Amino acid sequence: MHVARLALTVGEPAGIGPDICLELARRPVPAALVAIGDLDCLRVRAARLGWPMVLRPWDGETPLGAHQPGQLFVLHTPLAAPCRPGQLNPANSPAVLQTLDRAVHLAQAGLVDAIVTAPVHKGVINDAGVSFTGHTEYLAERTGVERVVMLLAGRGLRVALATTHLPLSRVAAALNREDLQQTLRILHRALRQDFGILDPRILVAGLNPHAGEGGHLGREEIEVIEPALQALRREGLRLKGPLPADTLFTPRFLEEADAVLAMYHDQGLPVLKYHAFGEAVNITLGLPIIRTSVDHGTALELAATGRAESSSLAAAVETAIEMVRSRRLQGLLP
Repeated sequence: MHVARLALTVGEPAGIGPDICLELARRPVPAALVAIGDLDCLRVRAARLGWPMVLRPWDGETPLGAHQPGQLFVLHTPLAAPCRPGQLNPANSPAVLQTLDRAVHLAQAGLVDAIVTAPVHKGVINDAGVSFTGHTEYLAERTGVERVVMLLAGRGLRVALATTHLPLSRVAAALNREDLQQTLRILHRALRQDFGILDPRILVAGLNPHAGEGGHLGREEIEVIEPALQALRREGLRLKGPLPADTLFTPRFLEEADAVLAMYHDQGLPVLKYHAFGEAVNITLGLPIIRTSVDHGTALELAATGRAESSSLAAAVETAIEMVRSRRLQGLLP
């Protein structure tokens, strides 16, 4: 079986994206890798870090061979202005988005099996005049998908989100039965095709304290969540909930689950990041391509210092390889 072919988008060039991609490339990786970013920026960063690297331009068509430590193929995507570690420049934001566009093209054309993204800086992209809320939403738009699901995974825990980047004041109004059902179907399908779990078990959190306390602390569990779960149980999905979020994340429940669905961003992700920060992976479910990412930001203050950790990127690469392998075994990828 051929090794997985992965495209690594370098992310915000002033941050640690170039550092962690280079550090990853110094080690053995059981895949074929190509970085998408500015070749000169990567060369300068490698020299500044004191890492001897062989960076090879890639034409976007030649078959990629298995990765060799200390070497990295690069699909050159030039920046508009010189990159200075730690100093954001809106002029370079279009090139950052171009790396994502090129990665999507490669995946859709079958030239790579998955994309792995280093962190971008949302603020500087918006400063460049581009409305941008995050990788997840951008990739959904670029692939023509209406609904995607954010899943973070690490150290055996998987947490998906019913809503993502919303103010807390808007979460309750954003929850409805149809959207919850679509989210759970996407999660269920991904657990089967991407992780090889034939009969996934999913825990679903309530929205309110104590899962609404029988309606005394809110009625979303009664009027929205439970009816959605009942309909999906009739389709054969194994769902438990809605459960109080303050007890859901305990061994008694988690040992009998393959994933958790949280109702909002800060209900589920603080637990996941406490459990596995630095080793967690952000996965976008529902795309027609495989996409994984790191669980951290650009860390501008660490750029070019040699102190950036690539453990989350390594975990994202490992997860992408696992997902490619699972889909191949099921005949979903060549």
